[in-house]
Amino acid sequence: EPLADGRKLAVAAVALQDHITRSVPHLHNLTVSGSVGRTVCPAASTSSLRVQQHREAGRTLREEREYVLDPDPPPLTLAQRLGLVAAPARRLTVDEWTEAKSRSLQEGDSTQQCVICREEFRLQPQVLLSCSHVFHKACLKSFERFSGRKCCPMCRREQYETRVIHDGARFYREKCATRIQACWRGFAARKWYRNMRRLVPPNDPRLRRQFFEAKFQDLNDSLVQSCCSDVEQFLCDVDRSVAASRDVFRLFEQQRMSGQGMEMEEEEWLEAQEKAVQQDASDCPICLTPLQSSSAGLAAGRGVLLLSCSHLFHEPCLQAFERFCVEGTATCPLCRRHYTARPVQGGQTLMTPNDF
Repeated sequence: EPLADGRKLAVAAVALQDHITRSVPHLHNLTVSGSVGRTVCPAASTSSLRVQQHREAGRTLREEREYVLDPDPPPLTLAQRLGLVAAPARRLTVDEWTEAKSRSLQEGDSTQQCVICREEFRLQPQVLLSCSHVFHKACLKSFERFSGRKCCPMCRREQYETRVIHDGARFYREKCATRIQACWRGFAARKWYRNMRRLVPPNDPRLRRQFFEAKFQDLNDSLVQSCCSDVEQFLCDVDRSVAASRDVFRLFEQQRMSGQGMEMEEEEWLEAQEKAVQQDASDCPICLTPLQSSSAGLAAGRGVLLLSCSHLFHEPCLQAFERFCVEGTATCPLCRRHYTARPVQGGQTLMTPNDF
């Protein structure tokens, strides 16, 4: 038993010595592992440095990916495995990092300013601590270098873990996109409103009058600007255009009437005569004298013409009206329609509704 206790004491002493050697930086070159049959490869530190450099290069290529910034913890020493020295705290799992990030999002830390520099995160590198607080990466490094220890600037928690996130950059991009969309929608709304004000008159009477006055003034200005300096020549051109338009309309009307044919059948004349009887026209619309005498005969020396539009006139009156019309074919003085005339025979008498 004393021999066994001595061996345990020797192993504990060697384990403590190895732990102290690993913990103190300037004692890394010393080793006592040979006393317990362990050898340390001289290239171990070099290989770990290469792995760390490779990891840093991979991080630069994965800027949009979230990753833990702290290096991997060193392996447990013999003293830590034997329970002689307290082992370091275990690393956070993926679920624990997700929970910490959820707390940070609920608090809105990424949408606010960095508590160290009091500036927005924007697109600058951002880190999330295991205590769910968010800072600029450069600001946190400067704070650690200034304070000389790892301590959260807000909750004073020590020995925290750090994870690179990009929530601030994402929120900043969304904010910029929202502002751009708001500016564009405001521009489109103002442009639409200006067009509406220019095209649609307002409902208020006073504003409506001002709207039409401005419209009329714009038309006057555009007309004056489009006119040449010779006003007489301009008015002559207008008269020629109006005359040409009338000629075109007159030719079109003549072609229409010639295409329809002005010759009427006997049945159509009977229908026109019936309409004339129903209209109960007793006076000539031109001379305003009776169409027929009281003896149911024609007026002395004045024949009566029935037009295709069912209107009645004295023959001399209608002929005088036609001679008076100088613009092509005359139209009916009442309905302004082209017509063909037919005299009412001497033996025929137009019966009016009063005669029945």
